[in-house]
Amino acid sequence: MGGLIPAAVLIADALSGQLGANPIQRATLQTGLLTLALLVLSLACTPLRLLTGWTWPARIRKALGLLAFGYGVLHFVIYLLDHSFDLTLMTEDVLKRPFITAGFTALLLLVPLALTSTPHAVKRLGFQRWTRLHQLAYVAVSLGALHYYWGVKKDHTPPLISAAVIATLFLIRFLKRRPTRPGTRAAKV
Repeated sequence: MGGLIPAAVLIADALSGQLGANPIQRATLQTGLLTLALLVLSLACTPLRLLTGWTWPARIRKALGLLAFGYGVLHFVIYLLDHSFDLTLMTEDVLKRPFITAGFTALLLLVPLALTSTPHAVKRLGFQRWTRLHQLAYVAVSLGALHYYWGVKKDHTPPLISAAVIATLFLIRFLKRRPTRPGTRAAKV
């Protein structure tokens, strides 16, 4: 429930005229940053468990991923609003502008993850296929970071920090998966 607070604040700010001179731009930026942050947090759950032994991160991973998808959809809807819901214009934008292409592709990759987030989907697909499918989250978060980097015009420090955090999470997963000595099996992540 707490994950919906940013949406409520955004709506309250919009209704009270608190989004500044360019409300669409601000709402787009806020929802995009929130989407990326939630994706990163969802991917941080396993490395956090591996490093600390805590089990609670795994219990919130799905909720974080679904919130990321929800805010990603909201980000896209605000983008469409800014383009008067003109799908032709949106298609041209996706094809011409690499940063839009990266963001749109990231959102498309999140769709099957959201649709298969139920226990029934795990059972229907089988755990191994479901796990492979959900590895699309790695590609989606990487494309989200690229979308953020390419979308920033001046200070690239925040997008680079996001990319560094993502790379660190990937590195922890990789290092924890590797065998510790010859002949041993890697830890399952």
